[in-house]
Amino acid sequence: MVWKLKRPILVGGIGLSFSLWMLQSWHHQLMQLGEFSLLSLLAVGGGLWLIKPWGSNNKSQQLDEMAIDRATVENTIAQSAIAINKLVEIAGDCQEALDKATLLQEKIPQLRNELDREEITLTVTGGKSVGKTTLIQVLQQQNLASVEFQETSPLFIQGNSDTAAINDAVKSDFVLFLTNGDLTETEFQRWEQLKAENQRLMLVYNKQDQCLPDEGASVLLSLKQRIGGNVVATAASPQPIKVRKHLDDNSVQEWMEQPAPDIEDLTEQLDKIFTQKQQLVWATTMRKAQLLKTETKSLLNGVRKLRATPTIEQYQWISAAAAFANPVPALDILATVAINAQMVIDLGGMYQQKFSLEQAKTVAGEMGSLMLKLGLVELSTKTISTLLKSNAITFVAGGVVQGVSAAYLTRIAGLALIEYFQQQEIAINSPSEFNLEKFRQSLQQVFAQNQQVVFLQSFVKQSVKRLLPETEKETVANAAI
Repeated sequence: MVWKLKRPILVGGIGLSFSLWMLQSWHHQLMQLGEFSLLSLLAVGGGLWLIKPWGSNNKSQQLDEMAIDRATVENTIAQSAIAINKLVEIAGDCQEALDKATLLQEKIPQLRNELDREEITLTVTGGKSVGKTTLIQVLQQQNLASVEFQETSPLFIQGNSDTAAINDAVKSDFVLFLTNGDLTETEFQRWEQLKAENQRLMLVYNKQDQCLPDEGASVLLSLKQRIGGNVVATAASPQPIKVRKHLDDNSVQEWMEQPAPDIEDLTEQLDKIFTQKQQLVWATTMRKAQLLKTETKSLLNGVRKLRATPTIEQYQWISAAAAFANPVPALDILATVAINAQMVIDLGGMYQQKFSLEQAKTVAGEMGSLMLKLGLVELSTKTISTLLKSNAITFVAGGVVQGVSAAYLTRIAGLALIEYFQQQEIAINSPSEFNLEKFRQSLQQVFAQNQQVVFLQSFVKQSVKRLLPETEKETVANAAI
């Protein structure tokens, strides 16, 4: 088993000078290895998960109130165009990716044209029988200039997903969210979902005439308190009322009379909102540009990951060979880190995150230190040793454990780097600064995903086949079953 090492950092990094450089920085972490466990890892991950939702509402509120100017929207469209061009560049002979990129490119001029759009779209959404169609008909009679009305399919229909309706609402300039009573938890979730998309909207308490005056006022107050006051009450189609008239001959005439729609508060609010027509159009274009950018980034990351996987596999087997051949455990770790530094450079280049040699060394050192602190080195080595245990394994098997462990940790580091790079903004002029805390989260996630026994058994077998001579493969590989 021979690898031809063409990368200068691999040759120099595995050497003694690099080992001595790393030895000092790793000594302290190696002494503290036993203090960490899988339980603490899960606790940290759970804590981060619990903390995350608390910040979402504030972010949504800030986005909703954020003023958007034309230059900001144009910049986002430009970033989307750059990402699409990058997708075309790296797609190579992948026809499927090229076809998708072509469709995405066609949306760029459409978005630029939308910036000067005069007509705005007002969407009415809500559950079944809350008065969506009737309200639109009444509003159309108000002669609102340059307003196009549309209605989504009813929300909260059992067996149906609300995704299509929410997507239609997000594409419009303004949304009226109708309810005929206090918000249910499901209604509130859909309201928050639209807010999270930075959609401008208003809650409309319709059919207020169907409640007693005190009850209607109580519901309206509850709605304002829950969502922050962005509520109006209407009666788009009031219930007929009985009218009685006493005539001069003492007779009485009775008939049912249809009251006029009560939408005065709503039209007054809409008049104020439509004075900001330009802002509404820019905000909608911004959302569409961000969706285009997100879609492009997803496709781009898919192609990059497909191309990055062979690179990770290459370095994991180089790490395995270096650790297997080196009888000194401390230097096994150092050699793995040296190899990881070159992997950082190669993977970073695929994601437009350029690293110099010194930067790559620093990142590799931080990655290794983090693995030690989280207990991943100890845990993975113990797991692999358990899978390889057998009385038939001789001294050579010790090298097998080290080699398989080095390959496994290099793979985890590479996959974590991919996960980390995918979360970064698409670099245009310069790469983002490496964020160790965000990488920690990616590392924890990837490690948890790759701890399944079935995967580890398969990985150990594959590693053994690469490390041991033919006469020894079968004995050791069977021990991993």
